[in-house]
Amino acid sequence: MKALTLKLEPYQIKTLEQMRDRHPVPYLREKAAALLKVASGQSVETVARYGLLKKRKVESVRSWVNAYKRDGIGGLYQRQRRKRSFSP
Repeated sequence: MKALTLKLEPYQIKTLEQMRDRHPVPYLREKAAALLKVASGQSVETVARYGLLKKRKVESVRSWVNAYKRDGIGGLYQRQRRKRSFSP
């Protein structure tokens, strides 16, 4: 399988750095950090196993990169989940 790479423009790097350092939502900080590491030349596998605070599945990091390539920053947000009905 071909190695997944990510090329970022300077404004994209700045945006992701700000998200990594200051965003109030932890999972978005983590995804931004992962994207920056992949863009700096680290492999998706290395980032998933050793590059984040918690070990992640390679498929997860790969999906983050693909979502960013496809949808930009908006692709990093989790989709709204349907609320389950609960009857007391």
